[in-house]
Amino acid sequence: MIELEGVPELIDPVMVAAFEGWNDAGDAASAAVEHLEQVWKANPIAAFDPEDYYDFQVNRPVVSLDERGVRHITWPTTRLSIARPPRQQRDIVLVRGIEPNMRWRSFCAELISVAHDLGIQMVVTLGALLADAPHTRPVPVTGTTSDPGLARQLGLEQSRYEGPTGIVGVLQEACTKVRMPAVSFWAAVPHYVAQSPCPKATLALLRRVEDLLDFPIPLGDLPEEARAWELGVDELAAEDSEIAEYVRSLEEAKDTAELPEASGEAIAREFEKYLRRRHADGDGYGTFEGG
Repeated sequence: MIELEGVPELIDPVMVAAFEGWNDAGDAASAAVEHLEQVWKANPIAAFDPEDYYDFQVNRPVVSLDERGVRHITWPTTRLSIARPPRQQRDIVLVRGIEPNMRWRSFCAELISVAHDLGIQMVVTLGALLADAPHTRPVPVTGTTSDPGLARQLGLEQSRYEGPTGIVGVLQEACTKVRMPAVSFWAAVPHYVAQSPCPKATLALLRRVEDLLDFPIPLGDLPEEARAWELGVDELAAEDSEIAEYVRSLEEAKDTAELPEASGEAIAREFEKYLRRRHADGDGYGTFEGG
């Protein structure tokens, strides 16, 4: 079992989790949690025993040398850390690791047990998938939950997905069974630029987490990285007439499908979010809206 070390008393904590692998197109989800670890200076508190959940022939340990030339082995695992966003009355427990290779039900049960011990109020899982989405438009992010009450409260969809799933889906179901509130945000990464990283999708996920938490997340250089990524894909598409035409067809389909959303109510809702973000003191927001 996970042993927690140096854990302070937490205030209204929320858990935010992401896993590398099948659930993480363009590394967008794991990069979002890593960003939160960095900007909020998260303190590590625990890690899963890798012997229990990982196949080392699939996810091999890594050997490195420190400044004195001493060799160290870093094992594949999932780690937990605590972030205390400044000036906010809520702590965040961050979970980041690699999708386990085995014993998923035990893995989820262990993580939920830790969540209960920490007094977690809600579990938020992040994922990213490849989709027919144009890189020139805001990254679509779908928010779902299996809890009808939570869906109404937060304005989310009830999950209707059927098909293969990853550890994110299994963890969501495990939370539902023990009546722990859980939501999931999935970003759609353009399939024709699937290689990592995809900072625009990472930014879009962070925007949804920001809306859920109802306080700003410092973004640092991420808006500029997202803008540079989009410009780079523009250049690649311009060099191939078939890809350029395909992108135009995706843009047309996207714009046509979203026409009903261009209502005064939708615009006002987005403008309110914009103003809330700008009223935060000292959070260094750029002007690029990735979500």
